[in-house]
Amino acid sequence: MDFDATASELSAILLRTERVDGDMMRRAPRLRIVARHGVGLDTVDLDTARELGIAVTNTPTANARSVAEHTFALLLAVRRGIGLAIRDRGHGGEDARAAIQGRELFGSTLGLIGFGRIAEQVAAIGRLGFGMRVLAHDPLLADEAISRRGAEPTCLPELLASADAVSVHVPLTSDTRDLLGLDELMSMRPGAVVINTARGGIVDEDALSTALRRGHLGGAGLDVTTVEPLPWDHPLRAEPSVVITPHIGAQTSEAMRRMAMEAAQRIIEHLRA
Repeated sequence: MDFDATASELSAILLRTERVDGDMMRRAPRLRIVARHGVGLDTVDLDTARELGIAVTNTPTANARSVAEHTFALLLAVRRGIGLAIRDRGHGGEDARAAIQGRELFGSTLGLIGFGRIAEQVAAIGRLGFGMRVLAHDPLLADEAISRRGAEPTCLPELLASADAVSVHVPLTSDTRDLLGLDELMSMRPGAVVINTARGGIVDEDALSTALRRGHLGGAGLDVTTVEPLPWDHPLRAEPSVVITPHIGAQTSEAMRRMAMEAAQRIIEHLRA
C-alpha cells in the first residue's frame, strides 16, 4: 500500500511489525486508532499518538501460549544441545552422538524476569510439565500476586544467582534496555542459560557473547535481537551453545488468527464508539 496516496482517507491502521511514526500520523488527519497485531507498542510513536488523540491498542493475550511454548522450544534446544546436533553433528554417527551431552529440565530452577501473561504460562509449563522450581521478579507486582499466579517472588540479584535458566518477559523501555549486561550475566549461576523471547536490547548481546566466551554461561536461546536479523558476523552466530530463531515466537496459525481477530475487533469497537 502507498501510504502517501491513502493517508488522507485513513481512519484506522492495523499494524503488525512495521513502524508508525509521528510523521505518518500527522499526514493522516482522519486517523483515530492504530491497532497493534501483537503485544509490544514499541513500533508506535506513543507520544505523538497521545498528542493527536489517536488511540493505540494491542492484543496482549492472543499470543501468550505460542510465545510460552517457544520459550521452552528454545530452552530445550539449548539444554539438550539440539542446535549443535542439527548444525554440526546431524550426520556424524556414534562419535557425534557421544560428543553431545544434554541436561534435563526436571528439578532445575527457572527464573522469570517479568511476570505478565506470557511468563505466567511459562511458569505453569515449567512447574507442571517439567517439575521445575519457578522464581519470578517483577517490580510492578506485589509478592502475593506472584505467589498466587504460580511462582516464588524474589529480587533480581537473587534470581540471577539461583536460576539454572533465566527467561526474559519484560517490554523494552528505557529502564529495561541492557537490563542483562555483563555484570548481571556474570552474576548468574555458572552453566546457566539465558532465553529471550521478549524484545532485543533487553539482553546486551555483546556482553552475552563475552560471558559465553569466558565459559561462564551454558548457552542462550534468542528469538529476538537488537538488530533483526542479527548480523552474520556477530560473535553469537559462532557460539555452538546459542540457538537463534527469527522472531517467530508468536508465529503459529492459532496465535496469528487470534491476533488478527482481536486487533480488528478493537478497531471496530473504537470507530463505533
